[in-house]
Amino acid sequence: MKRLLEAELIYGRLLDISEPHLIARYNKALEGFGLRPTALERFSIDMTGFSPEIAEELGDRDYLDPNRVNRRFIILTPAQAELPVVHTSFSNTAALMHEFFNANSRAINAVTIKDALYGEIEDSVSVIEDIDDLLSINEVRFRVLSAEDMLGKATELRELIDRLKKVPNAWADDAMLERMVELAKTTGDIRQNALVPEELVFRHEAYWANHFGGVYVFLDEKTTTVICDPSVPGFRRSRPWQVSYIAITDYARIYDFLATTSRLQLPQASWVQESGLFQHRADMVVRGLINEVDPNADLMNADRIWLQTWIHRNAALVTRDGIYSFLQEMSRAIAATGTISMQEVAPENRFLLVRAAPRHPDQWLVNRLISQLTPRDFVSRFVFDKQGFYESYERYSEKFREYVVATLTDTYLRDKAAFRHKLYGLTEE
Repeated sequence: MKRLLEAELIYGRLLDISEPHLIARYNKALEGFGLRPTALERFSIDMTGFSPEIAEELGDRDYLDPNRVNRRFIILTPAQAELPVVHTSFSNTAALMHEFFNANSRAINAVTIKDALYGEIEDSVSVIEDIDDLLSINEVRFRVLSAEDMLGKATELRELIDRLKKVPNAWADDAMLERMVELAKTTGDIRQNALVPEELVFRHEAYWANHFGGVYVFLDEKTTTVICDPSVPGFRRSRPWQVSYIAITDYARIYDFLATTSRLQLPQASWVQESGLFQHRADMVVRGLINEVDPNADLMNADRIWLQTWIHRNAALVTRDGIYSFLQEMSRAIAATGTISMQEVAPENRFLLVRAAPRHPDQWLVNRLISQLTPRDFVSRFVFDKQGFYESYERYSEKFREYVVATLTDTYLRDKAAFRHKLYGLTEE
């Protein structure tokens, strides 16, 4: 992983924490979770407060994700709202954290001047043992505490203010007035500063969970659709009257589900030719084939002429694999007719020709699923399914790793928003 770290393809864009007062607040949050404080004088954190350095120090990558449910968080600064989430068991953790930051920005801004917020994103279950446990999670509640007890003091001061206003002669209680002055020295004027987060409950929308090797859950008005390995506990048994189950290997049913629910953008010349998606995937296929034949091949300097020469010399292999030829044929068809009859395409090849409908709320989740079903496209895998990408990367040869890192650095990392817009039609909010 050293090459990925140096290229910031793993744990990139994290926030450096080195100020003693922030480290002290982080340690109080760790102690609040029953964890030992860090001895590090510098570490980095993501949006949730997860630190790869502290995970290594504790010997536990799930120190903020016990049982991989009820995710913990530590907020030291409002700046965390702009960071990625680099370790999670649910694909929608980042979306939930964004909602929390946006809904409670005033309180977060005020509290983190003097304190840190920490707590859990509480689900309705504490352990995931089967699909029914996942389906039980309809909403989450943020349980929020503060390292220096700023929230507790603000709540106490609010109660004393209410008592002063409502209880006759309460103004004559000197002990109460002294306590109010003492609390106000810490909290400031709580009539002006919103110190307590108010919006704490959020819907648990469609998501991917890394339990049981990966489970996709899609929500529609009357039906929930689960896509995963059929061996997962509860498959086709949990809530069969409400849930439709599709095996992750059933390409035809997956395609039909995504297409009929308008989650796919089907191939049309208007976007296919502008995006270059077919050519991108054809290029990924050829380079993947080269690596499979010769793991030590130097792809760093392989230009178009070199690639065409390799294809001609290995025509039998390319034909037997079939995917490169198929994509070239589809490119010619879309140029000639402007569209493709998807029912004439083998189900396992359909996902090479589509992308998520860019305006559908589930666009990221659908693109994640597509990237899993088209594994040779390591660029799409990195963009939408980093866990899957890292697992595949571990199996790559050193030469191919070098090429993969260089490709991602020279393409995606140069301008992520522009790259996502061109290839996948995604528009940043």
